[in-house]
Amino acid sequence: MPVARRLPWRLVAFPFALAWIVVGLVGAYVYGHRYQLYRGFPAPVTPAGVARGKVREVHFVSRALGGDHRYLIYLPPHYARQAARGRRFPVLYLLHGDPGSPQVFLRAGALEVQENVLLHEHRIKPMIVVMPWGRSGFFGGSGTEWANAGGGPYENFVIDVMRNVDSHFATVRNRQARGIGGLSEGAYGALNITLHHLAQFSVAESWSGYFNEYRSGPFTNEPARVIRANSPMQYVSSLAPRMHRLGYRAWLYQGQLDNRNPANIRHMSDLLHAAGAEVHYGFFPGGHDWGLWRAQLPRMLIAASNWFATPPRQGATAFSGVGHAGSSSAIRAYDIARAKRCRSRRARRLRAGKAPGPPCQVITPATGRH
Repeated sequence: MPVARRLPWRLVAFPFALAWIVVGLVGAYVYGHRYQLYRGFPAPVTPAGVARGKVREVHFVSRALGGDHRYLIYLPPHYARQAARGRRFPVLYLLHGDPGSPQVFLRAGALEVQENVLLHEHRIKPMIVVMPWGRSGFFGGSGTEWANAGGGPYENFVIDVMRNVDSHFATVRNRQARGIGGLSEGAYGALNITLHHLAQFSVAESWSGYFNEYRSGPFTNEPARVIRANSPMQYVSSLAPRMHRLGYRAWLYQGQLDNRNPANIRHMSDLLHAAGAEVHYGFFPGGHDWGLWRAQLPRMLIAASNWFATPPRQGATAFSGVGHAGSSSAIRAYDIARAKRCRSRRARRLRAGKAPGPPCQVITPATGRH
């Protein structure tokens, strides 16, 4: 009988090794893709027994940007039936950061699920949420600041979205029932746009935002007057007469581990309050990420719903803070850490034979860059 020959071990091991590598690569891709979609959270699902709203993608022609553009819109449960009976709904607009897209509010923020649950628990009243589709780079850095600047007239684009929503959906078409919120770049845009359009919006929510612009990004080639006109910290005081007359409400917050100076939140809140706004600010556990924004989303939806339900009082202000990251000790700790990083960076440059760069400075409460 012929003797069976054994295959060389390499011929046996190679297919198994290749299969192991392929499985590993597929697993890594699936994990990375899911993380990109949900930022490490499970896919959001509305609990059984809770009525569900609907999310639609709407295409329209923007007069500001030209051509076809789009936004996502969340319609609360039973919207069609209630709208047919004449009911109208307030609208909260949400602006994404850079990089980012509207879907991140639904996937990482679980906005649809959270609003469904809050409505089921009677903690908010039905409202529409609109998420415009801005321009964003894969790695960031190509954003628009949601401003009328070098990136395009994106402030005007947001107004185009508002007009389109009012034309096609059952909205309450006055400033009391309109607000803008956003995160990071979108947080800056929320404050800047609502302050530029006080006749259209009465509510702003800044999630980890900033309040000054500089000669960079879409403002690189803009004159100083345009940069100042898009820096809320610099121009808000000039709005005091209108703000006292119309009323305005703002919620500003950031994470306690965010690397931005916490004094800026408190200083901007002070300026808004002095100009006649009802202001709430806060510092919550977390950094500059969806762990923070997802956790605070119910608070922001509840605040917007409560404000939409009652008109802002003319000439009346309120002021409150949550958390302690705005204390002088926290600000001092921020400055010390920043100075250490600066000294370390200068030392590395010197060891490499390079110029050390600008001297290390302590940020004062009224300054700071994003």
